[in-house]
Order: sequence, then structure tokens, then C-alpha cells
Amino acid sequence: MRRRVARMVAPKFLVGAVTILHDSEATGAARLLLLRQPSHHGWGLPAGLLKKNEHPHVGAARELFEETGVRVDPDDLTAGNPNAIVHVVGVVDTIFFAEVPASETTLVVDGAEVLEAAWFPVDDLPHLTINTALLLGRFGIGPRA
Repeated sequence: MRRRVARMVAPKFLVGAVTILHDSEATGAARLLLLRQPSHHGWGLPAGLLKKNEHPHVGAARELFEETGVRVDPDDLTAGNPNAIVHVVGVVDTIFFAEVPASETTLVVDGAEVLEAAWFPVDDLPHLTINTALLLGRFGIGPRA
């Protein structure tokens, strides 16, 4: 009975994984991969919810591939510091960083979940979704740094 009550009153969170992907060939200002999705007002980062029992770094690599066609080995992802960001809407995002050479990386979007993917210099980012701007700001990137 106590377990049932505890489950009913305990907060529940959805856990997602976000990848901040840098262009390893960028000279001067760093460049980030951003996505434009139909359900968002602005550009965002490759991200998604974890599957049941999926490790966050594996989920981050999976979501990156599903949304952009960019394949990164999960073991090549670097955990952000902080690695988890709790949003007020009951979502916890785990954050990972990776680098790929943009000139050798083909971007593939499906046109439904993701409309467009493009590289942007961090000192000239497009209009970002509020969550993306806040998240990047935590890592000293973008207009909210």
C-alpha cells in the first residue's frame, strides 16, 4: 500500500537526450548544427525522449541519427556539465557534446519531423526556440550565455 501511495504522489519526469554537435573543421567562430521543426517556433537542437531502459548517451546518438542522418558512436559523446537539466514541465534533458567534420557530413532530414538542418556560427545564430536558447546559455553559447 505504501508503494502505491508513493508512486501516486512522487513526481514523474520524462527523460530526454540532447546533442550539441560542433563542426570540427570550423576556423574562427565555432559552428553548431541546428534543426528547424514544424512544431517549434525557431531553431533547435537534435533531441528526443529516451526509450525504456536506454542509456542517455545511446539515446542521444540515436536521436541525432534519426533527425539528421549524422552517425556518431555513443562512446564518442561527451557529457555536458551539468549533464542533466530539469525543465519546469516535468522533462529532464541529458546533454551531450560531439564533433564531426561538416564538409564530410551529409545531413538527411525526413521533411516531416525535421524540416531543415543547417550549420550556424555560434556568434550568428538564427532565432532559437526558448528552450534551446536557455539550454545553450547554460553552456555559455548563444544570446543567453
